[in-house]
Amino acid sequence: MLRTRLIPVFSIFPMLAACGGGASTDAGPAAPASVDDVVAASGATKAHNAAVADYLPFGDTRDFQNAARGFIASLETGKVLTADGRVSYDTNQFEFLEGDAPDTVNPSFWRQSKLNAMDGLYEIGEGIYQVRGIDLANMSFIRGETGWIVVDPLTMIEPAKAGLALLREHVEDLPISAVIITHSHADHFGGVKGVISEQEIEERGVDVIAPEGFFDASVNENLMAGNHMTRRAMYMFGNLLPKSPEGSVGSGLGTTTANGTLTIIEPTIEITEKLTELTVDGIDMVFMNTPGAEAPAELMFYMPDKKAFCQAEIINQTLHNLLTLRGAEVRSGLLWSKYIHEAIELFGDEVEISFGSHHWPTWGNEEIIDFWKVQRDTYRYIHDEVLRLANHGYTLHEVGDAVKLPDSLAREFENRDYYGTVNHNAKAQYQLYFGYFTGNPAMLYELPPEQAGAKFVEYMGGADNVIAKAQADFDDGEYRWAATALNHVVFAEPENMSARRLLANVYTQLGYQAESGPWRNFYLTGAKELREGVTALPVPSTMSADIVRNLDLEAYLDFLAVSLNHPEAAGRVITLNYMLPDRGEKFVLYIENGVLNYTLGKQADGADATVTVDRQVLDNINLGATTIVDAIQAGDVTIEGDSDKFMEFLGLLDRFDLWFNIVTP
Repeated sequence: MLRTRLIPVFSIFPMLAACGGGASTDAGPAAPASVDDVVAASGATKAHNAAVADYLPFGDTRDFQNAARGFIASLETGKVLTADGRVSYDTNQFEFLEGDAPDTVNPSFWRQSKLNAMDGLYEIGEGIYQVRGIDLANMSFIRGETGWIVVDPLTMIEPAKAGLALLREHVEDLPISAVIITHSHADHFGGVKGVISEQEIEERGVDVIAPEGFFDASVNENLMAGNHMTRRAMYMFGNLLPKSPEGSVGSGLGTTTANGTLTIIEPTIEITEKLTELTVDGIDMVFMNTPGAEAPAELMFYMPDKKAFCQAEIINQTLHNLLTLRGAEVRSGLLWSKYIHEAIELFGDEVEISFGSHHWPTWGNEEIIDFWKVQRDTYRYIHDEVLRLANHGYTLHEVGDAVKLPDSLAREFENRDYYGTVNHNAKAQYQLYFGYFTGNPAMLYELPPEQAGAKFVEYMGGADNVIAKAQADFDDGEYRWAATALNHVVFAEPENMSARRLLANVYTQLGYQAESGPWRNFYLTGAKELREGVTALPVPSTMSADIVRNLDLEAYLDFLAVSLNHPEAAGRVITLNYMLPDRGEKFVLYIENGVLNYTLGKQADGADATVTVDRQVLDNINLGATTIVDAIQAGDVTIEGDSDKFMEFLGLLDRFDLWFNIVTP
């Protein structure tokens, strides 16, 4: 008899975690309409935010002038709708971002959020336009000889369609003549089928240009760790919070992500060399291949005739992530800084327009070079200073507080901690070179959080003593240590509501102080779940048909191996042949020693069973269009040999619950 939990043959749920720093494109559950237990800003929080206001040059309004420059039009209603009438994106959700910062928001971050919320169609140069503020990222358009060259068609087809329609209505109604995708995060390619179809590409010979490795990186990136990343991305992007002065005010990199349909198209031209010169629909371009810094696959490009440079997501109006808080591989600040330095050396003498995948453009050669230099030097400073301090014996837990940017970098708004932060980027560079272990043997074999919490509470003479001391720290504005102490109590006694409420209040104040969008969203989401518990809400599907159908076979099988319940599989020996007739592919799965191995292009003699199933059927199962039960009954999946072994194998596959606890055990 089939067990209901065994519905998929391959339990594959590709959770795309993208947008540059990490930014995920998962829209997350619908946010609640209000926040329970709204907490006012404390005196310590007001003082902290006032100090930020005193330190930074808020009288400099150039960013607001640049963000408004060239404005043409906004969406008539401010809303982007899906085909069935649901809201894909609503610019009205950030209308509260007016006036001076309230006490509950860091004034520097409030300023950044106001800039990011400026939406609409803008002319940024002769024949160059941008749509901003209707998704997390920007979509740019370049007027070619025969049509529009689209750069980075957003996350979902719905805002991409809306942005293109806005351009055609207010500028010129032309066909798409080329698409340039700067990098492999989904907020820069997911809406591609909202601007062009594969049929158009084939029939009209439209080029889709992307960096080397883009397609595989985009389809496969974060697959095996996707469930965990998706849950943390909900914290990072504030998807569970209302948009309000007490909730999420944006991400720092942009506003927030759209809902809708994510797509992908395979490029027709890959940029493989360090520098590549191409003429794209009559526009001369010089492409820089910049892999392995902000994204696994990325490019920037320069248009000599227009003196315009597309900085992709290597240069931004914020400090970016050297380690995204949703979780990903660590990035090198050294490599990042070198790419910016190369751009200065190659194009710095003549560039007059610099525009990117996020934020607003910069104009004028002198201002652009100043902008590029402080961005370059910030990543280099963090990288080099961490290594200097590490060579003096500083550890992972010390470099975050020890690294302080000089005023010449720190007082520039484009270097502020709106997305990445100096603190966690410094720790990331330590991790890049030395890993998590600091060399102190006390940290080799630490207790897990629940056991450590219980011992901490025991040493402190009980939870009431800890809570009393933490309350005193809270009253004194000592939130960082109060958070540490109360976290121990919550993990020792998760039902202790006094500890949970006080820790939630601590997190709320830390969120109100945070200059970083991800830090604010993490703190406030943690506070919400401490107060209300984890509520499983409807989640917009990340099971994009394009992504699932384009996963290569190795990605399927590697994820399958991760999904195996290894302790349950220990002691079992299973060999299964698989045939995928529609792809002409075959492989063998071996279960032994509690792990899954596979061999492509082979069938094993003496296998327990041979499973025949079209790849299309596998994809339909993973997309929820059918089930393994129905597929077997329909004859779309056939099993020759020991079917019990096949069922035994299916019984060893885990399904991952998205709604695991984060701030409680």
